[in-house]
Amino acid sequence: MTIEFTAENIRDLEPADLVQDDRVAGRVYTDPKIFDLEMTNIFEKTWIWVAHESELPKPGSFKSTYVGRNPVIVTRDRKGNVHTLVNRCRHRGASLCEQQKGQANGFTCPYHAWSYGLDGKLRGIPYPEGYEGVMKKEEMSLRKLRTESYRGIIFATFNEDAEPLDEFLGDVKLWADRFLKQGGGYPLKVIGTHRFKFKGNWKIQLENTTDGYHFPIVHRSWMASVDEETADMLSFMTDPASTCHDLGNGHSVMHMVPDHIDLDVDDGTEPLQERFDNLVAELQLARVDFAKIRKLVRAMHGTGSNLNLFPNVGLSSAFFRVLRPISVNETIIEHVALGPDAPEEIAGPVNRERRRIHEHFQGPFGFGTPDDAEGWDRVQRGAQASPEMPIMLNRGLNREVKAPEGWVTSHSTDETGMRAAYQMWKKMMSNG
Repeated sequence: MTIEFTAENIRDLEPADLVQDDRVAGRVYTDPKIFDLEMTNIFEKTWIWVAHESELPKPGSFKSTYVGRNPVIVTRDRKGNVHTLVNRCRHRGASLCEQQKGQANGFTCPYHAWSYGLDGKLRGIPYPEGYEGVMKKEEMSLRKLRTESYRGIIFATFNEDAEPLDEFLGDVKLWADRFLKQGGGYPLKVIGTHRFKFKGNWKIQLENTTDGYHFPIVHRSWMASVDEETADMLSFMTDPASTCHDLGNGHSVMHMVPDHIDLDVDDGTEPLQERFDNLVAELQLARVDFAKIRKLVRAMHGTGSNLNLFPNVGLSSAFFRVLRPISVNETIIEHVALGPDAPEEIAGPVNRERRRIHEHFQGPFGFGTPDDAEGWDRVQRGAQASPEMPIMLNRGLNREVKAPEGWVTSHSTDETGMRAAYQMWKKMMSNG
């Protein structure tokens, strides 16, 4: 049943009714009660990206982050196991760790010095005599989230009944495998993170990762700043091979450079971009095999696709884009740059160039992300004025088809990926 949004009914509609097949009400961006429900029904019920294994390189490594509004610490213990622990002392609730990352033997509360191991177990309490017969130490470990990973990409959930991560990802795994090939035969590692806040709802950014329609409009200045070969590579507006797939569970993938979807497919005839001639020369001077150089250089811009994982991470061309909701109209974004974890004679020059490419688009003074963020801010301001006004998601509805794999598919400039995410949102917001 189609529901028309009006100023009279918009406040009374259930959250799930605010999502229709071809539109959503602006209220989904502006209502604090909906935001609170999202944190409970979505961010505390499904798998949330928390880290990449390269951020926890050895026993004792940790990273502080969030699952929804809950602060957590992701740790690697002495046995190499990864844990996600609520960053809150079991005594009086003080945060245990304020560092973003580091190396530790455990965590001690600064208030009363309760101390915990890397696995979250309570190890020590000062002056324990007052707790005799009152509390059992083994019952006061830090709250621990279920933690699972796929090929080094680490997720956590508060929901003990959530489906296994492998099932949640489903057909995403094919595309994640392709994304991970950009290491040129080497594993990927985090080589830097750019973090910023925008004044808008988290779903605005979620939509953006599979929004090909905006690219040549918002990013005109970036297109004008790069060499002609790069600009041509990303001219996908009218390319029929540039598509978007609904992968299930709210996930989707958008192809911007179809020829680079699978970097293992290379007939050897595509010339390497001239802009990388100096890099090629440097690697050759280090006696790196040319076949390996070719693999690394072809992957400099990433894999040619944006893979959106509902609800909080995109495997976007050459980087992770992670979103963290703060409030109904505030969101923190992390752009995590990636490069090959290779010997220094390879990793040094390759990752230097990959950082420069990342900074040129995603960086705070780049030609891409600042323009995106301005658009996100404007969407929030517009929705605030008229929460009944529909946000249209109907582009490409008339040309969706089923791919042989069963995926709903349309052009990369269509809104199939957004519709997929909102249908998952609707499902989860209906299952309180």
